[in-house]
Amino acid sequence: MIRWIRQQLGFDPPHQSDTRTVYIANKFPQHGHYIPQRFADNRIISSKYTIWNFIPKNLFEQFRRIANFYFLIIFLVQLMIDTPTSPITSGLPLFFVITVTAIKQGYEDWLRHKADNEVNGAPVFVVRSGSLVQTRSKNIRVGDIVRVAKDETFPADLVLLSSDRAEGTCHITTASLDGETNLKTHYAVPETAVSQSVSRLESLQAVVECQQPEADLYRFVGRITVTQQGEEIVRPLGSENLLLRGARLKNTKEIFGVAVYTGMESKMALNYKCKSQKRSAVEKSMNTFLIIYLGILLFEAILSTILKYAWQAENKWDEPFYNQKTDQERNSSQILKFISDFLAFLVLYNFIIPISLYVTVELQKFLGSFFIGWDLDLYHEESDQKAQVNTSDLNEELGQVEYVFTDKTGTLTENEMQFRECSINGIKYQEINGKLVPEGMTEDSPDGSVPCLVRFILCVYTFQNGEEELFLKAVSLCHTVQISYDQTDGPGDPFSHANGFSPLMEYYASSPDEKALVEATKRMGVTFIGSHGEIMEIKTLGKAEKYKLLHILEFDANRRRMSVILQKPSGEKVLFTKGAESAVLPYTTSGEIDKTRVHVDEFALKGLRTLVISDTIVCVCVCVCVCVRVFVSRLQDKVQETIESLRLAGIKVWVLTGDKHETAVSVSLSCGHFHRTMNILELVQQKSDSECAEQLRRLARRIKEDHVIQHGLVVDGASLSLALREHEKLFMEVCKNCSAVLCCRMAPLQKAKVVRLLKTSPEKPITLAIGDGANDVSMIQEAHVGIGRCRIGEDVACNSNAYWYTVFNNSSCLMSYIIVSLDISKNSLLSFKTFLYWTFLGFCHAFVFFFGSYILMGEDTTLMGNGQMFGNWTFGTLVFTVMVITVTLKLALETHFWTWMNHFVTWGSIAFYFIFSLFYGGIIWPFLHTQDMYFVFVQLLSSGSAWFAIIIIIITCLFPDVIKKVFYRHLQPTSTQKSQFIEAYQGIGCVDSMCCFSEGQNACSRLGRLVERMMGRCDPARATRCDLSLSSLCCKHISYKLEHDEPAALDE
Repeated sequence: MIRWIRQQLGFDPPHQSDTRTVYIANKFPQHGHYIPQRFADNRIISSKYTIWNFIPKNLFEQFRRIANFYFLIIFLVQLMIDTPTSPITSGLPLFFVITVTAIKQGYEDWLRHKADNEVNGAPVFVVRSGSLVQTRSKNIRVGDIVRVAKDETFPADLVLLSSDRAEGTCHITTASLDGETNLKTHYAVPETAVSQSVSRLESLQAVVECQQPEADLYRFVGRITVTQQGEEIVRPLGSENLLLRGARLKNTKEIFGVAVYTGMESKMALNYKCKSQKRSAVEKSMNTFLIIYLGILLFEAILSTILKYAWQAENKWDEPFYNQKTDQERNSSQILKFISDFLAFLVLYNFIIPISLYVTVELQKFLGSFFIGWDLDLYHEESDQKAQVNTSDLNEELGQVEYVFTDKTGTLTENEMQFRECSINGIKYQEINGKLVPEGMTEDSPDGSVPCLVRFILCVYTFQNGEEELFLKAVSLCHTVQISYDQTDGPGDPFSHANGFSPLMEYYASSPDEKALVEATKRMGVTFIGSHGEIMEIKTLGKAEKYKLLHILEFDANRRRMSVILQKPSGEKVLFTKGAESAVLPYTTSGEIDKTRVHVDEFALKGLRTLVISDTIVCVCVCVCVCVRVFVSRLQDKVQETIESLRLAGIKVWVLTGDKHETAVSVSLSCGHFHRTMNILELVQQKSDSECAEQLRRLARRIKEDHVIQHGLVVDGASLSLALREHEKLFMEVCKNCSAVLCCRMAPLQKAKVVRLLKTSPEKPITLAIGDGANDVSMIQEAHVGIGRCRIGEDVACNSNAYWYTVFNNSSCLMSYIIVSLDISKNSLLSFKTFLYWTFLGFCHAFVFFFGSYILMGEDTTLMGNGQMFGNWTFGTLVFTVMVITVTLKLALETHFWTWMNHFVTWGSIAFYFIFSLFYGGIIWPFLHTQDMYFVFVQLLSSGSAWFAIIIIIITCLFPDVIKKVFYRHLQPTSTQKSQFIEAYQGIGCVDSMCCFSEGQNACSRLGRLVERMMGRCDPARATRCDLSLSSLCCKHISYKLEHDEPAALDE
């Protein structure tokens, strides 16, 4: 505890240097005065409270709220001085609010504790004292050697020491960290790769020196010093040697690694360390209004205190005969008396800030979170999981979102490729039922002959080139795909599954496109069986062939292509190359190059990703263009419909991804983020500030000149850094004038900077971020609302407290929830103008309540049949009765949609007030010291004059509101009022039938459903009443946004 306090005060920093030294297996030096460094344990803590600090910490956080602190002060004042109201009137509601909020936050934190315990208690194996010991994840220490088996997640950040492979490599997936499901290869240094047994690891003498923990997932710098036979061997360590916590081991039986970063110092945890608690715009607005009302309250209390002393300036009122002062009161300090009177008026007027409002808000938030969990559209049937709300304080923000920031991989797409079609030497083909069929033909040829692929393969020996067979073989061999067999009888022969159709065989690739290519050729009859050392084997329609792998030229950003050099069974050497068309086609010298270029352009216009494959006979300087193959990233369900719905609702979607430029643009086109008719602007590959500024000016001029056309903007990470350095204002101007923005090659922190840039702009828009990996957490934490998407079995990121909402199925469901909630944009009912209007209206009504009742009663006016006059308690009851009825009816006037529940609550409130008042004032309660209200309400209601006064005052208050609503409904109707008016007429069944699109087209049907929801079920004959041309809705590009209490508008 003392060390923690010193660290918080800055006297004892946890890390004294920029590097850390990790002794493998915790074999510390036995000589000298070595003091081991202190490191964090391996516990993950996403919770906020503990059982010991919950009460004080929660109370501290709650009383930081202005409203709670204000009511606490009022309660304490009532306890200290003689006030006209009981302390119970403030203390009991305050206790209820604090208790309900504490229960809500305690329950949410308990869920975090539960998730943490599952992670921290997971069983792991570590090497200790020469044997493999099972322990819990939380017990791992820095320096421990940890064993991880296939399909297990890494419990800490580990430096790879060895694997079951002689070369010391392993394959992992980082889906829970960055959304990438493809395999990544990691390496051990040669000196430790040979330590594949526990005994050899126990005898290993090595030290790791590396940087202190940082949040960057893709950066790791260090070195390992291995002592062998008295000689020290030093090897560098990089990100390819580090296995991150949360990643999963694939296609490798087991690995051993040394823990270098544990617990909250792991890179995954550093990415979602808890930030300050988010506050909704409603709560912020309420705090602002509260401060204004506090000012009004202080003014009223001071004015009333001054008027009291002015009134008591006359002796007859200062000390009347019926209220003589005591000697102590006469001799008391005037200053203390003034303060006491001021506090008494403060307590008397404190109801200007209704504590019941805060009770209602807290209950609404708490219960509203359950509705999200109960929503069947957010339920994932496969995993039997519902949407999880990690904090309910942001529920109301969902209906106010103006910008949505989304990751691409794993969020918009499933990071899986699907083969669509290909062009082989100028002839286009498509796959139908596992066969290649020329474009325009079905699976079976019209004349009933043999299917196309079989015909081509069977006739390959009569064809001169055999392009089709060569194409399939090139695809099956030009890759680095690994194969996994689920078997328990030892490694066996790597080619024992040579039939290629084992259901237990699974491909693992370093990129999803490689996997899609190999799986496609397998369906078409050319199956990659596997590789062992330098031998690669394929099987073509039952015939096995073995190729010798001579060399691999890996893909890199400069070459933009990958090549393999193989030796055929005949001894001939061949080079297969695949890559981007711009990196392959310029080097081809034969084949249908021009037709291939045309096909590439056609495929690109469809939003498909293209890949060109060529072959070269080694020692012959001829590069033949064999084919171009296209595939598409598999999108999440209903992503296109969701993005279109968001756009129609006036919400702008920004895609922030770490993918390369071409891939990101292709996916944006395929998912509907970018339209084909959209003018795509680019701010990429900028080298200097001046170059970036000039490009931004050109883009701004172009947008201004082409203001009718929709624009989309593509920005890369390097150019973004330059733009945010000195040209932030110009960059924001360009972005805000674009309908869609795509940021590629983004680092995790850059994503957060972009969100912060929009969030802090002068317009202060409400932002939402959605992602599925640890690299998205900084973006999610920065946005007003964060949504985390969980995969089945990949729950590491979902347990982070950075994710405010967790949805297990596709994110479009929750997006639809946002659309439904978007009734009032920009929190228009919380604007300062609206606040002043309602405040003024409240003062006017209060004026009518009081003086209307006062004038009615007057002086010496009898309102009872027996000649009696009303007293102070009856007068107050009359004012309060008028107030309850008027406020309830005012709420009824502001209600746009009535249900049985609205009727029950509205009219039930009035009925409950009368029943409770009669019951409370009709019985002598033994536990009350005074019975001031006894029979008062009955006496009031027995007076016909009182009933007349109640009716007159209510009509006086509400008549201007009714007149205003009638005029506005006819002169400036809102969208809701227009739809209500149209709904009164009989409509037709579907707006789609009035569209100019043919039946079944999605664009029309989706738009039709949106128009139906906005307008009701329209009758074509009456559609002109709402100034809508249904044909224009479907034939022209339009955008609209529903505004509360503003006329509906459609902008072409």
